[in-house]
Amino acid sequence: MFDAALRAELVPTGRLRVSLNMANPVLAQSHTAPDKPAGVTIDLSRELARQLDVELDFLQWESPGDSVLALAGGVADVGYLAVDPKRAEQVQFTAPYVQIEACYMVGKNSHLQDLYEVDRPGVEVLVIETSAYDLYLTRNLQHASIVRLPTAEDVLQKLLRDTTGLSVAAGIKQSLLAQAQRVGGLRLLDGHFMAIRQAMVLPRAIGAKARAAVEAFLAEMVSSGFIAESLARHQIAGVTVIGAVSS
Repeated sequence: MFDAALRAELVPTGRLRVSLNMANPVLAQSHTAPDKPAGVTIDLSRELARQLDVELDFLQWESPGDSVLALAGGVADVGYLAVDPKRAEQVQFTAPYVQIEACYMVGKNSHLQDLYEVDRPGVEVLVIETSAYDLYLTRNLQHASIVRLPTAEDVLQKLLRDTTGLSVAAGIKQSLLAQAQRVGGLRLLDGHFMAIRQAMVLPRAIGAKARAAVEAFLAEMVSSGFIAESLARHQIAGVTVIGAVSS
């Protein structure tokens, strides 16, 4: 699948430099130590490096925006992010391989009962800055205001400090559920406001033939069950593998 010319284009330094978005714990986590990341994107990266016959380095970022910049600036060779038109101005995406949901979470003093009640004057929606749902909500919210914070923990702490009942945390469903279970006194509003389609990401300079080879690799990972098995092994539920054939 990857001949010498493709390898040289995809891995110009001779080592596969992988940009990891650690703000998305559904796909990447640090289970034991920062130098030992785990998750489906780590498994995919190791398999890609094996097929390319190169060593790899993981570059971990707490902000998805930093992950984009690493790819756009030539610091990284491949990454994993949600597809978004704003990001596509700097990088290029493969076809998506999994889909996750973005939801809202409120505190115990909130009177909000439905996600459709969120977009109203006075409501503050708390997001991780440059996340996929930040970009989406920036385009789509008409009345609520958006408060951008560096990390998921910052979002959680601001929500816990809210006394108005008008703060809402936006985030990936699995992450919000974990926070609600850990802290208590928080609840998710029913439904999701966004389906987040995750893809592999390449620098814009990568040509069509090399991109097609990465697309073929990813399609193989879906059809073989590699991605589904990785998600199961890391005990990640609620993720839809796009293009997978159900048994």
